[in-house]
This record gives sequence, structure tokens and C-alpha cells, in this order.
Amino acid sequence: MDHLIPPNNVTEFILLGLTQNPHLQKILFIVFLSIFLFIVLANLLIVITISLSPALSAPMYFFLTYLSFIDASYTSVTTPKMIINLLYQRRIILLGSCLTQLFVEHFLGGSEIILLIVMAYDRYVAICKPLHYTTIMQGLCHLLVVVAWIGRILHATGQILFMINFPFCGPSITDHFMCDLFPLLKLACRDTYMLGMVVAANSGAMCLLIFSMLLISYIVILSSLKSHGSEGRHKALSTHGSHFTVVVLFFVLCIFTYMGPVATYPVDKLVTVFFAILTSMLNPIIYTVRNTEVKNAMRSLLKTRVT
Repeated sequence: MDHLIPPNNVTEFILLGLTQNPHLQKILFIVFLSIFLFIVLANLLIVITISLSPALSAPMYFFLTYLSFIDASYTSVTTPKMIINLLYQRRIILLGSCLTQLFVEHFLGGSEIILLIVMAYDRYVAICKPLHYTTIMQGLCHLLVVVAWIGRILHATGQILFMINFPFCGPSITDHFMCDLFPLLKLACRDTYMLGMVVAANSGAMCLLIFSMLLISYIVILSSLKSHGSEGRHKALSTHGSHFTVVVLFFVLCIFTYMGPVATYPVDKLVTVFFAILTSMLNPIIYTVRNTEVKNAMRSLLKTRVT
């Protein structure tokens, strides 16, 4: 059967990038360089603040530290190459580098999905079983992080195993700024229908299923808030609202990106920019602006360092 599979004649891909306009490329270079630096520094600030603040010892902040680390790492995988490519007209990425980027993208993306589930469970226990919150979650913190690691390895490995021996025979030009599954499948020289279904099931349908389950959990949590006082209800809605906002941003874009046939559309690059870059920028803003404890801890940390 091997002779039926076309040989892989492609060793590199040419990325068309965000735009072919040289003037616009310079503007986007400044914009995305600023965004990248903000993402890395903001998420690093959250990690340092939580690590050094005794007041932020609750399990919720333990998970927020990992979320910030994942956001900074995910952006560091995709954004620097895109920023550098804005300075050049010919943008090349080797096949091996492309597959490595693809693996790490889904490794970190899969971990964020599992971590958001864990954080939703954390909010459920905190609101619905407040008296047992510390006992339940402190025993599960490290176990849940290990589960997240295992889950993301399985997800990323499943995606890359289908692509690693996939035949590409040209043209090797992809209208994108990074390596992703559907743009690469468009360059394959054999039928990709079955693989597209696997991708839709492994990524798109999984995002849809998990998002639906999380929405149900939010309904349960909101129903339980009726028995809380106004002050407790306001505090719970504040932290719960932050997590809900992040979940909606992440999963809606995930469903839009992967829940469909193997095809690329002009809007895909804009969606990927939002999914891969802007959500990582919004996460630290959402979790700090809407969280009084984190803001107070940051102020205390800055005052301590200044004095």
C-alpha cells in the first residue's frame, strides 16, 4: 500500500503572513511587539504576585498561576515568529519546525482547556460547598495539575501523529502566519476528509462538549447563589464572572476554529490572532481588574519593593 501514498516532497512552508502591505507590516510589527511584551510581563507579574503573597494562598490562585504560565508560554510559541516575519517579505518555516510548533500549540492549548475545567470545579466547590472548600481543593490541587499535564500530552500527541507522516507535495504556500491543522491539511496531496473529521472530533467537538458542560455547571452555581447574602453573592459573582468571561472567549473561538470541514476562510487569520494572542492578553486584565484581592496584593508587593 505504500506506493499509493504520494512522497513527501515538501521540506519547508512559505507563510504569507497577516498582510502583504509593507507599510501595514511595520505598523503591525509595533502593535504585536507591544502586545507580546505586555502578555509576558503581565502574566509574569501575576505569577510573582501570587507566589509572594500569603493572602493569595487559596487553591483558586494556585490554578491562576498555572493559567498565567500557560498563557505566557502559548504566546511565546506563536507570536515571536509572526512578529519577526513582519520584517521580511519571504517568510519560511521548515517542516520540522512547523510540526514542532503545531505540537506545542496543542499541548498548551489542551492544557488550558483542562485547566479551565479544573477552575470551574474550583468555583463550584467554593460557592456550593464553602465549608469544605479548603479541605477538598488542597488535596486535589497537585493531582488536578498532573491530570492536566497528562491530558495535554495525549491531546497534542494524537494531533501530531496524524500529521507527522502526512504527504505534502506542494504548493508549499499557506495563507497564514503560523502552522495550524486546517491550513496544513489544505496543502496535503491526498484526501483529508477522514483526518478532518478526527480533528473536528478531537478539538472542535471536544470544545463544544466541554463548553456545554461548563454552561450547565454555571447554571447550577448561579442557582445556589440564591441562598447567599448580598455581600457573598457579589463576591462570588465577581470571581465567577471573571472565569466565565475567559471560558466564553476561549471556547467560542475554539469551536469556531475547529468545528467544521477542512477549509480555510479569509476570517481565519483574524480569529487565530484573537484566539492565540488577544485572549492571552485579556486573561490577566480580566483576572486582575475584576479581582480585588489580586489588585491589593499587587499594590502591596509594589509598595514593599519601592520602600
